[in-house]
Amino acid sequence: MASIHRTASAHWEGSGKEGTGNLTTQSGVLKDSQYGFKTRFENGPGTNPEELIAAAHAGCFTMALAFQLSGAGHVPQALDTSAKVSLEQEGAGWKIAAVALTLKAKVPGLSQEEFQKLADAAKAGCPVSKVLNASITLDATLEA
Repeated sequence: MASIHRTASAHWEGSGKEGTGNLTTQSGVLKDSQYGFKTRFENGPGTNPEELIAAAHAGCFTMALAFQLSGAGHVPQALDTSAKVSLEQEGAGWKIAAVALTLKAKVPGLSQEEFQKLADAAKAGCPVSKVLNASITLDATLEA
């Protein structure tokens, strides 16, 4: 069975609240990208793990849906997905409690019923959905 590996790395210096770090991805899309307490728990400049999970989930789901639609004979004209990751306090720590996917799709000739079935299958089958131990919701809209 084939196996694909992707890597990213994190570097951190200092305490949890006052320290700073950076993230780098194998592809180079992120290279020493800043992250820290302010980017994670406030609105400081840089990125954070939850934002990256949101981007990964939106991208993974959207591509999975494109495959579902194409496999059913419906090539999408446009698929636009946003993902909202909810980070909630749990005791002394934090957890990703939910991901809300919002999809706007233009797929000519597709019924609402078949659209919802294929979107739900993509949500369940997306590898990022499978790895997250969180409630994952989907609000899917098919536009004319």
